Amino acid sequence: MAGGQERILRSRIKSMQATKKITRAMELIAGSRIVKAQQRVQAAVPYSEQITEVVKDLAAAGGSSDSPLLAGRDEVRTTCYVVITADRGLCGGYNTGVQRAAEGEVKADVLAGRDYRIVPVGKKSDGYFRFRGYQLGETFSGFSDSPSYEDARAIGRYVVGLFASGEVDRVELVYTRFITAGSQEVVLRPLVPLSGDTVAGGDGKAGSNEGSGGDYEFEPDPSTILDTLLPRYVEARIYAALLNAAASEHAFRQRAMKSATDNAEELIRNLSIIMNRARQDAITTEIMEIVGGAEALGSTKASSTRYIDLGDLVTAGQNPAQHGDN
Repeated sequence: MAGGQERILRSRIKSMQATKKITRAMELIAGSRIVKAQQRVQAAVPYSEQITEVVKDLAAAGGSSDSPLLAGRDEVRTTCYVVITADRGLCGGYNTGVQRAAEGEVKADVLAGRDYRIVPVGKKSDGYFRFRGYQLGETFSGFSDSPSYEDARAIGRYVVGLFASGEVDRVELVYTRFITAGSQEVVLRPLVPLSGDTVAGGDGKAGSNEGSGGDYEFEPDPSTILDTLLPRYVEARIYAALLNAAASEHAFRQRAMKSATDNAEELIRNLSIIMNRARQDAITTEIMEIVGGAEALGSTKASSTRYIDLGDLVTAGQNPAQHGDN
């Protein structure tokens, strides 16, 4: 029985050691990708900030546009939520945080009598909301850990089309903003229509209200430039959100895999202690069985010798009497 328990424990320890190697490797991979993702986020900041400043300068210079991106709705009846999650799991509460934030906004809209549309970005958000029967738009996936500008352009083209056609009255981004490797937060950012507050918001940063449009001369006129830049601005905002989400995903995965590795080490240590105790119990049991068997064998031999000696004595005592009678 003890030997069978020892074999089971040894098998579990080997299994946990293999799991520990996998989680450790995933932790190192995620750690190396955080650096690259953080560099991409920082590299995209100058472009995002500059295009924001240009749009603000154009507005300050008197640029007016008939673009649907600037045409706000008097009444918001339908809101589109672009929910950015990962394509894979094993990243702790990263996906859950974004999904719950978006779900809370949707429930608030339903209670207020407004309609909604969810655009899932990432397989996890698509599976989560599709399984629960939410109203979904087009799904974008396959690039969560390393997004490109083309991916942001595809998403921007789709949501701008929804807004321009009147299917939705507002578009908002729900994603995880990367602050540092140890700090990330789930944020909700308005995307379109592009009001003054939306332009000044720039991915969680407070914008400056100081206009410097009077210091520039624009060629062609500000309205034409504004029509050209507004779609680029939307794409830049989406691209910044995708990059922040990718860096946050790697940070969450590194922490989750480190926790899994530590738990595997603790479990291996506890199983090793239990296995050593089971081995000691098995050895003690075997020793007791050997000692007990040796004592039983010695007692049997001693009893057999005394019986033979007694028989010899009885036989020897009977022979003289028999000879005397004869």
